Amino acid sequence: MSDMIDLEPIKHYLTGLQDTICSALAAFEETDFHKDQWERPGGGGGESRVLAGGKVFEQAGINFSHVFGDTLPPSATAQRPELAGRRFQAMGVSLVIHPNNPYVPTSHANVRFFIAEKDDAPPVWWFGGGFDLTPYYGNDEDCVHWHQSARDACTPLGDAAYPRYKAWCDDYFFLKHRNEPRGIGGLFFDDLNAPDFDTCFAFTRSVGDHYVPAYVPIVERRMDTPYGERERDFQLYRRGRYVEFNLVYDRGTLFGLQSGGRTESILMSLPPNVRWRYNWQPQPGSAEAALYDNYLQHRDWV
Repeated sequence: MSDMIDLEPIKHYLTGLQDTICSALAAFEETDFHKDQWERPGGGGGESRVLAGGKVFEQAGINFSHVFGDTLPPSATAQRPELAGRRFQAMGVSLVIHPNNPYVPTSHANVRFFIAEKDDAPPVWWFGGGFDLTPYYGNDEDCVHWHQSARDACTPLGDAAYPRYKAWCDDYFFLKHRNEPRGIGGLFFDDLNAPDFDTCFAFTRSVGDHYVPAYVPIVERRMDTPYGERERDFQLYRRGRYVEFNLVYDRGTLFGLQSGGRTESILMSLPPNVRWRYNWQPQPGSAEAALYDNYLQHRDWV
């Protein structure tokens, strides 16, 4: 615990956010989340909550973690050498939702806080997080609603925040080896420690609080859309891109694995069913091609 920054309000907010999101998603289902508390050998732990095999959600995982240790993994110090030799604490809520219906997009969100300390030196701290949407069959109404929610979430930081963090999200959730975005984006921010702690914490809470109103209306609109094997097959194929990003690029995955985190919780973001095909291309003019032509593009939705 830092003597300069009280971490308890952050932890209280994050655990409450996990409760709120789980309650909102469980309302769609006849079964509830399985709760799994765990400890990290190097220090700290968390609680993973997973809903599997639901009527709406094939798998929904919402994870809270609070880990700490005396040394940071290489993924944390490679770009921030001033963190070497500091003890650290990291806490956050991270979630990925994989629906059954291909017309309901996959969604991801996380909010997190990091602090690194050493004796006789001020702490180094920051907030990070965001949320992004990965449709399989795009819909303009959903995309506009999602990005309006993202823009509204940025209110605590002023008008300049949404364009900045929307662009950062577009750049971050991009599969370089495929030369394509993972989805239609949203918000991504990291290393946020200005102008002051209170403003940064308020912004992080706003991002977390806007996830449910951003995603739930989309689920409600699309969950009963009829679909067949063709749509399901395309959904599973596109899920492969999700797996590729999480295992190759995702900072949270790399940090978790390199810092000795709980593997089951770190990899709960992966879908339970997925397919790959060699050199597959959609038929020109098809609904599947429309995803690439109209939605897997960097666009200004609001």
